[in-house]
Amino acid sequence: MSNCAIVGINWGDEGKGRMVDLICSEYDVVVRYQGGGNAGHTVINEHGKFALHLMPSGIFQCNVVSVIGNGVALDPESLITEIGYVKDKGVAVSPANLKVSTRASLLLPWHKELDCLEEQRLADRAYGSTKQGIAPFYSDKYQKKTLLAGELFDREAFFERLLPILEWKNLTIEKVYGKKGFSLSDIERWYDTYCVPLLPYLSDTDAYFDAAAAAGKNVLFEAQLGALRDIDFGIVPYTTSSSTIAAYAPIGAGAPSMKLDRVIGVVKAYSTCVGEGPFVCEWFDDRADKLREFGSEYGAKTGRARRVGPLDLVATRYGVKKQGATEIALTKLDILSYMDEIPVCTHYRMSDRVTDRFPFPTMLDRCEPVETTLPGWGCDISGIRRFEDLPIAAQNYVTYIEEQLGCYVKYVSVGAERDSIIIR
Repeated sequence: MSNCAIVGINWGDEGKGRMVDLICSEYDVVVRYQGGGNAGHTVINEHGKFALHLMPSGIFQCNVVSVIGNGVALDPESLITEIGYVKDKGVAVSPANLKVSTRASLLLPWHKELDCLEEQRLADRAYGSTKQGIAPFYSDKYQKKTLLAGELFDREAFFERLLPILEWKNLTIEKVYGKKGFSLSDIERWYDTYCVPLLPYLSDTDAYFDAAAAAGKNVLFEAQLGALRDIDFGIVPYTTSSSTIAAYAPIGAGAPSMKLDRVIGVVKAYSTCVGEGPFVCEWFDDRADKLREFGSEYGAKTGRARRVGPLDLVATRYGVKKQGATEIALTKLDILSYMDEIPVCTHYRMSDRVTDRFPFPTMLDRCEPVETTLPGWGCDISGIRRFEDLPIAAQNYVTYIEEQLGCYVKYVSVGAERDSIIIR
């Protein structure tokens, strides 16, 4: 049995979905272990182009079982909609290849409403939420004010448990935000429309993982977002509300006794960020516009233009350490082909001090990037499949990153398609 986690090293949007899609045929099980519908994993394969928000990116492999673990914010509406979207493109999805943990907590209809209302209240102090209800969901989960997916099997008991929570939430919506609350009939319609179709997919994944371990099956853990968005180690308060760290993968999957043998840290060849918060390397001029257009840097979930800048080695070193990465997948190297010289941030300057260590979150606004430049290669590399066939300047860019991070770059992506990859 060999287990691997694919995780983001930076702010998210590094290309984790394309890496899961690439290597998941080597695994028997692919499991999402945290987060929810607030981020998108873009996958391009023989079925087309997909932006997946809840479903594991292994769903396209016919011999792989995809699992949504107990650590995920389970939004029945989003998942049922996504299942239909994937099926419509000719991909087989059934309870045989998609299993949802009965221990996953439910993202309820008011969570999205509360997310939107709080962002409106914060106004120019907003956190940049995707408004998918993630923060209210995790807050309620740890207050024990939500329900488990397994409770959906007993409609009467479900609503008996839900009624006091509904009353409590309506007090918040009406008294704090001055808006109309949810009626019982609203929730009954939601249950019938989205929860009933979900029932066949609900599974005792504890038992499933026990059987998988006994059979020596290989498990691939798929993370959402990146280390800098982690609730404990990220740029607080501009984080997500769950743990994006590889060490959490077995817990959020529902198999805490499993061990990780590999951690593939995904790093984009330049820096991008969606949402608010400090972003030391950010570009604001026409360089940003050009990089954004060449890289198609728009959020898979929100469509928002991503903030962009050169590769931030200070933040990336920190992410590699927190994720415990054993190897790196460097994505979108082909995008940099238009640059004559490629800037890279090697250090931060804080007043009269220069450091290569990622500082405490409140210090980031005082930091300025210290950059160096590396030669560009000035030609299309998207058709190259062997590292030694890359232009010398492109090889040097990869090995420079490898040396700076102290972690082997095993994969180099030169395009969005599954086979547009160099494996060293």
